[in-house]
Formats: sequence, C-alpha cells, structure tokens
Amino acid sequence: MSSYNGATLLITGGTGSFGSTVLKHFLPTDIYQIRIFSRDEKKQDDMRHDLQAKFPDYANKVKFYIGDVRDPRSIADAMPGVDYVWHAAALKQVPSCEFFPMQAVKTNVEGTDNVLHAAIDAGVKNVVCLSTDKAAYPINAMGISKAMMEHVIFANARVSAERGGPIISVTRYGNVMCSRGSVIPLFIDQIHAGTPITITDPAMTRFLMNLDEAVDLVKFAFENANPGDLFIQKADASTIGDLAKGVQQLFGDTGTNIIGTRHGEKLYETLMTREESLRAEDMGNYFRVAADNRDLNYDKYFVKGQVQTEADESYTSHNTNLLDVDGVVKKILTTEYVQEELNGLRHR
Repeated sequence: MSSYNGATLLITGGTGSFGSTVLKHFLPTDIYQIRIFSRDEKKQDDMRHDLQAKFPDYANKVKFYIGDVRDPRSIADAMPGVDYVWHAAALKQVPSCEFFPMQAVKTNVEGTDNVLHAAIDAGVKNVVCLSTDKAAYPINAMGISKAMMEHVIFANARVSAERGGPIISVTRYGNVMCSRGSVIPLFIDQIHAGTPITITDPAMTRFLMNLDEAVDLVKFAFENANPGDLFIQKADASTIGDLAKGVQQLFGDTGTNIIGTRHGEKLYETLMTREESLRAEDMGNYFRVAADNRDLNYDKYFVKGQVQTEADESYTSHNTNLLDVDGVVKKILTTEYVQEELNGLRHR
C-alpha cells in the first residue's frame, strides 16, 4: 500500500511551479487530499480553474488555504488533519532579496520556523523542506537566508525527534528549469520579441534539473529521511553561454547581449560543501548528508591528533557532469514549458 493512500498533504507556496508539478504527479493517485497554502488569491483561483479543466475527476481532492507562512496562526489553521508537509514557500529572487533582505528573513527563516512549529504541534508525521544550492557557501541575501533556514530546520528536527514528532528533512537543489522567474522563459520571451537575449557571463555555470526531478528528490527525501537529513540530487550543469545557445537552437538566434553579473551572483554554484561531504552517503542518484548530532557538551569531543574537518572538494556546477550544447537541448526538451512553447511556435 502506498504511503500516500488516504493521506493529506499540505504544500506551502503551493501555487508555484513546484506545487503544480506535485498535483500532476499525485492527483490521479490514492491520496485523499492536497492542501494548497499560499497568499495569492488570484493564483489560487487560476489553479482551481486549471485543475477543473485538466483533472475534472480529481479536482475536488484539492483544498485551498489563503495565508502566509509569516503569520503563525494562518499556517496553524491549515495544519489540523495533515499527515505530510512539503514546505516550498520562499522568496527566491536573488536581486529582490539583495535589496530587501529583511523580507527574505521574514519569509525564508521565520516563515520556516512557523511552519515547523505548526507541524509539530499538529502531530504531522513527516515534513520535507525545499532549499537551494545558494545556501552552500552563501554570498547573497537570498542564499544567506536559505542557509539560516536550513539551520532552523536542523534545530527543529532535533527537537521534534526528541518529542516523538514528525521526521523533518530538507532537500537542496540547483536551478529548476522553466520555474517561475528562471532564465529559460526569459530567453524565449526575448527571442519571440525579436530582441537579443541577455547573458550575465557566458562562462558562469549552473545546475540544471526539471520540475519532475525536483518532485522526485522531495519524494526520495520523504521515503528515506532520518531526522535532520539533507538530500541532494546529482545534477547536470552547463555554462550560461551553452544554455543560451541551446535555447537559440530551438527557438531562433536573435543575437546576444552580455550584461554582466547581477547583485550577489556566483560564477558557479555549490550543492554540497567540503564539510558536508565528510558526512555524505552516496545513494545512487542522490547524496544523503546526515545531521550533525553533536550537543552542546563539547568537552567529550576533544581528541588527540589531526582532525579532518573537510573533504578535498565540494560538489559544484563546475565539477559535475557539464553538458555541451546538444546535451543542453536534450535536457531542456524534457520540460513541459519548452515543449508547449515549441508547439505554440509551430502554430503561430
């Protein structure tokens, strides 16, 4: 019997790209109910009508809750009867978080703490939180807020385990292709408009994964987590220059305009740090990084001799499998967004 048989799943930030993909995966299954928790009533109404059109036999499984993870009462009110929580609500845009860092703190840090406390109080069984590669060695406000979010998760996971509460874990992944605010839709819009596509730095590398892979990572964490575990998918990457060439190969070459890096951007991203690599377990397509379970009694950890505190290298978009232009084309063709845009282009 499936773990989801008769279960109720709550998705925070559920009207986003991730939540939409979860619905596609789970609505036809034996799950009892999926609760979409978000603050934008327009997006909820759009999703409701889209579900009624695409999944008429299952749309009544979805219940919508208006609220904000910043508001502890609103998230607590949505929690009774929930078995599992997938926490996706976040501020994700690097430039906006750079200019408004306290807003990132309120949503990504305090909001996560609110979600986890509500889940523990409501007797939820399992919570998976979504983080980002920018939390590893962070240099921008968004990454710093997500790094702090991860530490909030680890602390709550420890407390929850001591109280017999939900298993709390976290996933960390890189750029999700064609998700809200990502670069591929921007490139396609610029090509449709007949303008050059804007590239920050052609040598910059980024991990590439599609939305289905993002959901699979969360499902893997749900099925395999111990309290406080961090899960990372082994992911392909490409240079931004090759990504741009791949999009142009599919949609047309309107030229390029190199604009330079934006606020708080790195040349490459890190999914697993050198320090985390020491605690990492290779699970095939994924890494599991066990929680650091030391307590505050540091006296018992003093040892003689050399102590290794980090591995030789971290896992980055520079040293993973780097796709060439043909590989990029194959990768981006796995996204529904690109397939639909190509189909629309053929009918223009």
